[in-house]
Amino acid sequence: MPCILPFKQMLLASLVAFGCSQALAGVVITGTRVIYPADQKEVTVKLNNNGTQPALMQAWIDTGSVESTPTSSKAPFLLSPPVARIDPTKGQSLRVLFTGTALPQDKESVFWLNVLEIPPKPEAGADVNTLQMAFRSRIKLFYRPTGLAGTASEAIEQVQWQLVTARDGQGLALQAFNPSAFHVSLVELDLVAGGHRARSEDGMVGPGQTRQFPLPTLKTRPAPGAQVEFSAINDYGALIPTRTALKP
Repeated sequence: MPCILPFKQMLLASLVAFGCSQALAGVVITGTRVIYPADQKEVTVKLNNNGTQPALMQAWIDTGSVESTPTSSKAPFLLSPPVARIDPTKGQSLRVLFTGTALPQDKESVFWLNVLEIPPKPEAGADVNTLQMAFRSRIKLFYRPTGLAGTASEAIEQVQWQLVTARDGQGLALQAFNPSAFHVSLVELDLVAGGHRARSEDGMVGPGQTRQFPLPTLKTRPAPGAQVEFSAINDYGALIPTRTALKP
C-alpha cells in the first residue's frame, strides 16, 4: 500500500481508538466490526468525516499488532482506496478485497482494520513548528468461511465457564472455553454470587480457545450457585446481555 509522506516540522502522534480518539477524530468508521463472508468477492466499509476540516485518510489491515504499519502488514486483504481525502460532512466507501491466501476453513479468522486520519496542516509560516495529531481507529474484521456449524449468535450461549485459580497463582479467574467456530467478544464481564459482583476485564475468546479473565477483587471462592453475567457483541455491534451458570 502507498505510504503517507511525512509532514515537515511536525510531530505525529497516533492514538489508537477505543478511547479519547473516538470522541476527537473527525473521520469515523461506520460500525464496530467488519464481517467478511468467504463467498463474497468484496465487502464495503463506510467512512464519514464528521469534522469541520478536510482530512487525509490512510487505511490498512493487520493481523493484530497495534504497531503495524501499511508497509509491514501481512494480512491477506487489499483496500481500495488505501489513501483518500475526505471533505467535511462527506463520506468515503472503502472496498475490502480478499487476496485468496489460504486461511482455515473450519473456523473464523480475525484481523484488524486500521484507519489513520491526518488533519490538514495549519496555515502558518514555513519556519513555524506545529503539533499535529493523527487519530488511528481500529476495528475487528472477521473472515467467515462458508458452511460453519452453528451461527455467531449461537456461539455466545455455547461458551463454557469455570471459576479457577489464575495461571499466575495469584487469586481467582473466570475461565472461558469457546467450542464454536466463531469468535465471541465480551464486555461487562461479572461473576455474580450472593448479591455481590466481581468485575473482570473485557476480551475475546477465539474458536476452540480457552482464556482466563482475572477477578482481582474476588478474594475467596463463593458458595455454590454463582453465575456469570456478560454482554456479547453481535455482528451488528449490539450488546447481547447473557447470564449463565458456572460449570463445576
